[in-house]
Amino acid sequence: MTAEDPTSRMLDFEPATRQVAQLLDGVTDDRLSGPTPCEKYAVHHLLAHLVDLTAAFRDAAKKELGPTTGTDPGAALPVLVDDWRTRLPRQLDELAAAWRSPDAWQGTTQAGGVTLTGAVAGRVALNEIVVHGWDLARSTGQAYTVDAEPSVVVRAAGAGG
Repeated sequence: MTAEDPTSRMLDFEPATRQVAQLLDGVTDDRLSGPTPCEKYAVHHLLAHLVDLTAAFRDAAKKELGPTTGTDPGAALPVLVDDWRTRLPRQLDELAAAWRSPDAWQGTTQAGGVTLTGAVAGRVALNEIVVHGWDLARSTGQAYTVDAEPSVVVRAAGAGG
């Protein structure tokens, strides 16, 4: 008997979203302009990207297509909203909840202006959370561990960290 491939079924986003939310308390204002492993991004850009992608992939899961799902994230540097400290944790929770629905993994959806199957969008969304969680931890001097299942998905998606 072989182990089940986690990329072929619904995945639980909560461990990864909870880890990223826990990192936010360690992001002090003096670190916002610091560098990140993401080329051209300071910490405030990375946080803005997380705000944007959590909204986009939440809406992609719900099949609520529009500006959040149709915007290319590479079109411009993201701008951090003033309420990011309350908005981002809420959106991380909403993202995890949206991907608990079996409907999120069915049919097609859109993220970043690209049409994807629900299953692919789910794997990409989890990949984004895990990888950018690592980026944020590294940029702010915090510890970050990845649960086994998300790390399998990240490797399957071809992410390099």
